[in-house]
Amino acid sequence: MWLKPEEVLLKNALKLWVLERSNQYFVLQRRRGYGEEGGGGLAGASREEITEHWDWLENNVMNTLSVFDSNEDITSFVQGKIRGLIAEEGKGSFVKEEDPEKFREGLMKFERCFGLPEQEKLVTYYSCSYWKGRVPCQGWLYLSTNFLSFYSFLLGAEIKLIISWDEISKLEKTSNVILTESIHVCSRGEDHYFSMFLHINETFLLMEQLANYAVRRLFDKETFENDLVLHDPLQITKRGLESRAHSEQFSAFFRLPKEETLKEVHECFLWVPFTHYNTHGKMCISENYICFASQDGSLCSVIIPLREVIGVDKADPANRGVSISTKGKRAFRFTEVKDFEQLVTKLQIKCNATSNPQHIISTEVATSSASDSPKDFDELPAKTGQRDTSKTVSTEALMTVYHPQDAENLDSKMLKEKMKEQSWNILFVERGHGVSMFRTKKTRDLVVRGIPEALRGELWLLFSGAVNDMASNPGYYTELVEKSLGTCTLATDEIERDLRRSLPEHPAFQSDTGISALRRVLTAYAYRNPQIGYCQAMNILTSVLLLYAKEEEAFWLLVAVCERMLPDYFNRRIIGALVDQAVFEELIRVHLPQLTDHMTDMTFFSSVSLSWFLTLFISVLPIESAVNVVDCFFYDGIKAILQLGLAVLEYNMEKLLTCKDDAEAVTVLNRFFDSVTNKDSPLPPAVQQGANLSDTKSDHPKVDITDLIRESNERYGDIRYEDVESMRCRNRLYVIQTLEATTKQNVLRVVSQDVKFSPSDLDELYDLFKKEHFLSCYWNVNSPVLRHHDASLPYLEQYRIDCQQFRVLCHLLSPWSHCANRDSLALWTFRLMDESSDGLINFKQFACVLDTMYNGSFTDKLKFLFKLHIPPAFTEVESLSPSKGGDLSKEELIHFSQLSVSSTGDNLESNALKSSPEKGKGKVDIQAYLKQWQDELLKKEENIKDLPRMNQSQFIQFSKTLYNLFHGDPEEELLYRAIAVVTSLLLKMEEVGRRLQGPMSPVKSPAAVTEVSAESLQKGPEEGSSEQTEGGRAQSLKGNHEWSFAFEQILASLLNEPAFVRFFEKPHEIKAKIESAKNLQLKARTRV
Repeated sequence: MWLKPEEVLLKNALKLWVLERSNQYFVLQRRRGYGEEGGGGLAGASREEITEHWDWLENNVMNTLSVFDSNEDITSFVQGKIRGLIAEEGKGSFVKEEDPEKFREGLMKFERCFGLPEQEKLVTYYSCSYWKGRVPCQGWLYLSTNFLSFYSFLLGAEIKLIISWDEISKLEKTSNVILTESIHVCSRGEDHYFSMFLHINETFLLMEQLANYAVRRLFDKETFENDLVLHDPLQITKRGLESRAHSEQFSAFFRLPKEETLKEVHECFLWVPFTHYNTHGKMCISENYICFASQDGSLCSVIIPLREVIGVDKADPANRGVSISTKGKRAFRFTEVKDFEQLVTKLQIKCNATSNPQHIISTEVATSSASDSPKDFDELPAKTGQRDTSKTVSTEALMTVYHPQDAENLDSKMLKEKMKEQSWNILFVERGHGVSMFRTKKTRDLVVRGIPEALRGELWLLFSGAVNDMASNPGYYTELVEKSLGTCTLATDEIERDLRRSLPEHPAFQSDTGISALRRVLTAYAYRNPQIGYCQAMNILTSVLLLYAKEEEAFWLLVAVCERMLPDYFNRRIIGALVDQAVFEELIRVHLPQLTDHMTDMTFFSSVSLSWFLTLFISVLPIESAVNVVDCFFYDGIKAILQLGLAVLEYNMEKLLTCKDDAEAVTVLNRFFDSVTNKDSPLPPAVQQGANLSDTKSDHPKVDITDLIRESNERYGDIRYEDVESMRCRNRLYVIQTLEATTKQNVLRVVSQDVKFSPSDLDELYDLFKKEHFLSCYWNVNSPVLRHHDASLPYLEQYRIDCQQFRVLCHLLSPWSHCANRDSLALWTFRLMDESSDGLINFKQFACVLDTMYNGSFTDKLKFLFKLHIPPAFTEVESLSPSKGGDLSKEELIHFSQLSVSSTGDNLESNALKSSPEKGKGKVDIQAYLKQWQDELLKKEENIKDLPRMNQSQFIQFSKTLYNLFHGDPEEELLYRAIAVVTSLLLKMEEVGRRLQGPMSPVKSPAAVTEVSAESLQKGPEEGSSEQTEGGRAQSLKGNHEWSFAFEQILASLLNEPAFVRFFEKPHEIKAKIESAKNLQLKARTRV
């Protein structure tokens, strides 16, 4: 318990206390007569709690206090820290009691301190210290859906920090001399350290979840779209995130479908019949499964699907026992279960609800030996009665067709194979056969030795969890095959191209049987999961699966690999593989430091190991050896691949240390892989790749795959699953931010050729542009901008903004943002840039417009303003919305930005729809992209003579815009007079021209209009705007057709006025605007 520190002013007070422990800053005292042997107890708390808190002070606060110079600073800091801890404990208790009062107080403080939009949802907050240099600042850390925020007000100094989760590239727990345990956050190259948390693990887990959620939501659209749980940021809660983390860990550990949610956890004992003892562990219960994992080091786990359960009963009430009976005539007895009676009732209700017709398929039958009778759900394809044999689902594993085992003629290898089978059969008798079998250390040992050929498909299905997906979805694959075959997409084209490249040396894929099965599985998966579709390496993996598993089983194994065991591996950016490569590099630094010291660039390991991860070593090892690696992968997951990778590098350590370059190192590893054999493989020599090596390669000593895998387990088996998952989370942020940095570099390289901004200014502008893109995604469930983000698009098209976002950036960055009709200017500018008429613009278009405003010549700026006041950019905002004046609402802005005001605009839109490659559904038209690129390269410099003429109403609006631009300028009066003179001159010139062209024309003399226009302009924009518009409209109605002005006329007239030229050629500095925008961007969004 933490008590508020107060000074004790009592004579002889020290005589009442006995010193227990002390150090330089703290003393631990016990009241005399209390806590001694035989006398009383410690007041207020137990000795264990007091000792625990004393240790916490020594470990977390002691080193920190050494940085302060004065005792007053030390006292102030400690008092602030203890007050924070008291509040923290109070907050913890109110969360348990679900009393929202204190949370409401924290929420009000959060809103008051940071001024974020009201939609920003606070998830939780913690007391901690933030290190500013070498000095800690005690305050509060607020975790919300989109931001990590810190606030401190101590000793008259205020510190306020707001970091977007999507800007974080590193998030880790660290410790050093001063900071015993702290959380390190790296954002935009800046390091931030937070320490002295009461519950640092809980805080870190929550921060990690929020950061990864933001990254997936904003950068990784492919996987996020499938995630319904986190789709709405306003629904995120601390409890929900914690529950989700536990559920993800649960389903990943037991290889269950991702939809499973962990409902209950009970500490208990499970009776293990073959060892005759109770093992201690946790029973985990979800909607459809009861699972158990031991925690006493016995590595015992059990998965019981409720579809297999036939009875749940109370057993041995004295020991609070629960007995669960399954269809395989097995019973599982759990004891010392808390609230066991309630649990039995719940499970009985669950089992009754689950025992419906679709769950009757027995997994015990489903996982019988491949040589036994066909499985129940393989009878389904026969009922479809299809005429086309290419659609008939194969019911045999290809290995049983092409390499049937000869039971009579057994050579030494086949005898070893039979002995392996016998070992597994003994295991099945002892530990059960099927999905509910006991999995123990003995199971892993047998997997490491290599699964027998006859049992391989069945056990892959079992250990991967694919058996559960298959049992829950009978007939699904057959329906998918019917729907998918015959479809034509980019994925199917790529599949057809790669079919003959999948294990081409194996006879099974030299015939139509194997090729057709491979086509059906890959096409069905691409149809099931269009976000992934098809990715190279999937063909190699699937062909191996088809060798040992029946076709439907191979499909569900592929689902398990792509969607659960190797998440995000097979999307367009192979993010999952890059993350695991980063984890691999981290493990190399820890376990093989001498190799790290020798290699100047760690990216070598990434490039060389990519195929190891994507194909599970199938592409680098002979097939007879690679299948043993796949055995371990399905049992241990990615941990098996990481361990084997480390073993391979260690085995070749001496040779790698002598390599002078990467090419030499690659040669060393390739020769090693060629020398790997499987001396126990029963496959015929014609199929074995290792047996077909030429004599020139045989000088390398042979390495048996079983020995290599066993060594990898012995040396690196202590790598824990939890540590791998933690490293995956940590490196995912780094990998995605690295990809984003690459995108940024490519965009800036392209844009820098067309603008005059300095590289640093362009860099800052890109950050502001991207930030505005994200700000629209933070608080909207269905943000159109988020929907348009697609990492597979060309770099320039990945981030685009709509008219509303462009208006915000215009107000912040434009040198003309003081203009009274700035909303209309922003609207017209957006319409001018939106050449594709899809309501979005990219960074290049945005940067080029700003470049014209800041760095353009007098002619460039005038031409730009001229184009804003003619179609397709111009639309009469005031006439359509007279009540709004200069300001437009978000809805009006979006409406006007999409409005088509002329046939030119319509044609542009229709042409854009035809030419834009991403508009068409289905596959991307590469030819269209090339054509578009060629058109851009050949685009000629725009000639001012090609510009259309400006009619009278547009000209009057153009004049008003100029007046608005001049407002507040030191030469304002001079500019006003000049514009009046130019306007009068232009109108008179037009009148003379019209008289010369057609003296008998019935058009009335424009003298009146000239007078009205000049008079209204001289009054200034505020007084003259309505009169101008009315005057222009009246004249246009009187005449047969409106007058018009060419750009050359306007340019020539304005060039005669030096004040105009000075105004437009006056240099503007964008740096100050950028700095201001960085500070105001979030506030601008709040106002909007």
